[in-house]
Amino acid sequence: MQLLSRLGPRCLFVALSLFVFLPLFDVVPLPVQASEEGSLQELSAQLWQYMTTEDGDQAGTLLTAILQRPDATLQQLQALLRKGRPHSLQPIGLLPDEQVVVRDRTYQYSLSVPQSYDPIRDYALVVCLHGAGFTGEAYLDRWKTRLGEGYVLACPTYPSGSWFTRRAEDLVLATVRAVQQRYRIDPNRIFLSGMSNGGIGAWLIGMHHASLFAGLAPMASGIDDVLFPFLENLRTTPVYIIHGSQDQVMPVELSRKLAGELKNMGYPFIYREHDRTHAMAGGHFFPREELPDLVKWFDSQRRTPAPKNLTVVRDASHLLPFGWARIDATDQIASFSEDLIDKRDDSIRQRSYARLTARMTGPNQIEVQTDRVRQYTLFFNEELVDLSKPIVISTNGVPSFEGTVTPQAETLLRQARLRQDPGQLFPAHLTISVPPQSS
Repeated sequence: MQLLSRLGPRCLFVALSLFVFLPLFDVVPLPVQASEEGSLQELSAQLWQYMTTEDGDQAGTLLTAILQRPDATLQQLQALLRKGRPHSLQPIGLLPDEQVVVRDRTYQYSLSVPQSYDPIRDYALVVCLHGAGFTGEAYLDRWKTRLGEGYVLACPTYPSGSWFTRRAEDLVLATVRAVQQRYRIDPNRIFLSGMSNGGIGAWLIGMHHASLFAGLAPMASGIDDVLFPFLENLRTTPVYIIHGSQDQVMPVELSRKLAGELKNMGYPFIYREHDRTHAMAGGHFFPREELPDLVKWFDSQRRTPAPKNLTVVRDASHLLPFGWARIDATDQIASFSEDLIDKRDDSIRQRSYARLTARMTGPNQIEVQTDRVRQYTLFFNEELVDLSKPIVISTNGVPSFEGTVTPQAETLLRQARLRQDPGQLFPAHLTISVPPQSS
């Protein structure tokens, strides 16, 4: 105070003003910053609760709450979804007895997680389906030393290896989701493989859900030719086929025909035929000598989350989103029962399926061709189109739409929850009815 008393009146006023107000300037920004960080953490927690809850009513309540938040901008939500859910340390090594619930029934799956697992690093996921007479745990033991430190391996168990059923299909998808919730999985590096009956499952489930996988690796297996139209779904999903020429359980001709179909379509695939035999299994097995090349193939594959061209072939029981397209309504077509290889239905034997091909022919220009489709929906993001400019769509050579499509947080969130795929986020969509085609 003695120092201040020596100052003139004007200087004394200025000095006291600084003395009073400087502390305010020092502390005000800190609570504001802390408040913003707290708000973002709260939004993130609310978002991932919405994404993971199995209670439909709770999901609806959470969605409404999120959309009412002023900080839940489209940009912020996209950033949080792309970042992925927060992951903490999880058990590592061999985990042979994990559980997942599918349609109120509990199933086992076995996991192999690298000893060096780090929750801030992305890992590839290989889902391997066992053959008849085996279990996921048995296949875990066979595969555990075959993949490097960059892979998580999941081997679900299904009774009798009947992977050609709808319940088994649901189990595979539930296994992928369960592993993604616990471990940090790269959404563009998920692979589906299988041996014998498991190979059949890899073909069937992989074809119906091709947009989820970076690649398929079916071994010593095949599918009936009435299911060949679904191979068209593999336009951007490469396949690595392994089969023994001496196989007496699953004739090698099954894989030869599939390789021929893929070649005719110009689709990406590798076909490996070996002549080795096993003392117990004959030619029906997966030789260790084939492993190094398969792992190198896994290493090189990445899913294309927003391909410029896609083809969707559907039966009536699989009218689900497929990448950036969905068939919504169709003429009368085949519909699988609980059996994904059902051949009792005449429409299946006649290959009466719905088909849609969507092609980006230029910036914001899309050409769609359909067969047996009455209505379809296209989903958009900035990887596909410029959402600030008009989009032009033609269907079967006829103009269908020209105009802008508004991205919305609600569309983004609903699709994100449905797909559970941070690699495929779509904030805008457009539904188009297909005029009846003259015969």
